[in-house]
Amino acid sequence: MNNQQSLFFIALLPPQEIQDYANEIKQYFADTYNSQHAQKSPPHITLQPPFEWQLDQVSVLKECLKNFVETRISVPIRLKGFGAFIPRVIYINVLKTPELLAIQSELMAYLEASLGIVHQVSKNRPFSPHMTVAFKDLTRQNFQKSWPEFEHREFEFEFTAAELTLLIHDGRRWNVSEYFSLNSKQT
Repeated sequence: MNNQQSLFFIALLPPQEIQDYANEIKQYFADTYNSQHAQKSPPHITLQPPFEWQLDQVSVLKECLKNFVETRISVPIRLKGFGAFIPRVIYINVLKTPELLAIQSELMAYLEASLGIVHQVSKNRPFSPHMTVAFKDLTRQNFQKSWPEFEHREFEFEFTAAELTLLIHDGRRWNVSEYFSLNSKQT
């Protein structure tokens, strides 16, 4: 029983008003295009994609994240419009700021060096920050119907991500496991 594993990932979550907006769009895709899969997690920007971890070792993972955030400052985030990974994913576009690119690469390197957590696909392709609103169960046909509706839709918002969020999968959906506060200013 003590070697039971769960899926985890690490992300930045936007403030509640942005989560509400993104959830409204997710609900629209569920109602209009029969695409519910994006509703299985809170709106987020993935920094470390899903990985398996021993449940009896979660304290080690959390301690590692506490150590990581001690020397990191909060991250300014800019959302602008919508984007797509053709033919199945639609997302709120997250601008690639130097601060966001830095924390993502530093986190992945830190987790690999400290805990041996490696996401091979992410190591071989550039980081493409985004906040998914429809994917996986969005059919190609419904993508083609919905994308023109969002392609030029205007949306702009800025916020400061003040914490990393560790999420855990319960077999049905992703839930927040713990928040790790970033420093509010350079030390």
